[in-house]
Order: sequence, then C-alpha cells, then structure tokens
Amino acid sequence: MTLNRNESEKNEKNTVPVQSVQEKLGYEKDSKERMPWEHYLEEYRKMDPEEIAGRLEIPYDEASRTFTLPFMGSVYRITHPDFQVTHLSDDMDYYPLEEMIYAKILTIRFLLRGAHSLGTGKYRTYREMPWGEVYLRQFDGRCIKRLAFSYGNRIAEFCAIMEHLRGIRTKHGDAAYQLEIYPDYRIEMILWEGDEEFPPSSQILFSDNFPASFQAEDMAVMGDVIIGSLKAFGKVLAK
Repeated sequence: MTLNRNESEKNEKNTVPVQSVQEKLGYEKDSKERMPWEHYLEEYRKMDPEEIAGRLEIPYDEASRTFTLPFMGSVYRITHPDFQVTHLSDDMDYYPLEEMIYAKILTIRFLLRGAHSLGTGKYRTYREMPWGEVYLRQFDGRCIKRLAFSYGNRIAEFCAIMEHLRGIRTKHGDAAYQLEIYPDYRIEMILWEGDEEFPPSSQILFSDNFPASFQAEDMAVMGDVIIGSLKAFGKVLAK
C-alpha cells in the first residue's frame, strides 16, 4: 500500500464531530452488536477461562484465577469471573485498562470474541478493512483528524510519548510509530507536520489480522481510546 499525503489530507475539510466515537456508534446502547458493560460482564462470568486462554494463547493461572494480558505497552492481570484489573510494575505511570471504561469494554470483547492471529506484516487503513466504509466518517473525525490536530504541530511530544510506550519508529511521514495493542495486533500511527501551505495530517494503519478479532465499531473506539491515552501519557511525561 502506498501512503499518500494528499489522500490523507483531502478529508481535512470536514468538521470534527462534537460527539465521541462511542456516542456516534451507540456503543453504550443495548443492541445485538453494542451491548452495555453489564451484559458483557455477565457473558464473561459464564465463559470457561481455560477456553479463553487457549483461544487467545494467553496465560491463565487457575490458582489466582487471572489472565495475563499485554495492552499498550503494559502487562495486566485480569481476574475471572469478576474482571478486576491490575498492572504489573513498570515505568508507564498511567494504565488505560484500569482507568478507561472503553478500554475495558474493548478488552472484555476481545476475551469473549477474539482469536490468536498473526498478521502478514502488512498494514491497512480503516477503509481497507472488509467493513471499512461502515463507520469511516466517525473514525476519520474522531481518530484521524484528532491525531493530526493534537500532534501534527507537536511532533517532538508525539515521539516522546510513543518512545515511552515502547513504540517502534518507522520511516513513514514526518513521524511514525508501530505500537502493539494486544498480542500480535499492532497499529501504526503516522503524522505529517503542518506548514504554511498544508494543515497537519495523519493516518492510522492496522495490522492485517485485525478482522480476526475486531469489528468496525471496536476499531473506531480503539482509535479513540489510544489517542485519549496519548494525552494522559503526555501529562505523565510533563511532570
């Protein structure tokens, strides 16, 4: 796939939606695909933890009834059946899986529906996913534009945050990093710095195995969670 700055920027004319991705997608509503936290938790309680661990190929300790799961640079322990989350000691100083309800929703959905899957090494845009048109406008507004206008003119801060998260720098754009979200599920965040002629722009790519575990609304909310977490990590580094 060829990355094109003009293609990334042509959607910048649209106004950023006031509503969050979660609100736009009805992620809190009681529907077949987007059920509230309580429903997911009840389903999680009924699941066989050994089945979850085997399907995702993650450790499960029967004595303590805990899964061990990496998420955005930290390693967490998640209990079954009550989904209590704690992090293993590290130097991150902010833990989105403990702090953000939508990070918890993404994770419990991953435990319930996900599968261990290896990507081919290729990355795709949201539009290129099998259902990429479904929430493209919401994803573009709350993720692509938000990333560009948050860090397009603050490249050094973006790089410092991504280094803190142990992201892997790539050679795309003016600054780009790959970051593992869950085991073997990676994103790449790319920034082009703004100047007098062009506004800042960005792109978010997903490893091509994402459809094995995530649906359209999951990935849109995931982008929102990640960018929201960058702000929190930025405050940690500013202390």
